Amino acid sequence: MLIGTFQHSVDPKGRLFIPAKLREDLGERFVITRGTGGCLFGFSFNQWETFSEKLRALPLGDVNAQRVVRLLSAWATEVELDKQGRVLLSANLRECAGMEKDVTIIGATNRIEIWSRNNWMQYCAADDMDYDEAMALPAGGG
Repeated sequence: MLIGTFQHSVDPKGRLFIPAKLREDLGERFVITRGTGGCLFGFSFNQWETFSEKLRALPLGDVNAQRVVRLLSAWATEVELDKQGRVLLSANLRECAGMEKDVTIIGATNRIEIWSRNNWMQYCAADDMDYDEAMALPAGGG
């Protein structure tokens, strides 16, 4: 299961170290794409296939659904771990997520999320919905 929070840096060549705890579930090769809220999503190939099945099931006549399919697919990139446990993040993915150097990687159960440290701190500080309210949502658990 992909869980936890990890602080790392993107090196000048755009490489990011993926913690060993996360690599176990992601595998040697996985998919990174644009996420929501200003982050990137990282899926193992099995999770990407499951996610893709849901995308393929969206109605072709639903303009918003097809926009999501196009954007997620267009941004998706297959990455491979090097011997040091790093992946190369393309310049366009780094740019869309506002990543320069400091990065926070979180496990989000079925995927990882890669955030610029600033975006993650802003997200955590936002008062849009407090934690107790979020946990009370039907999918929140309880």
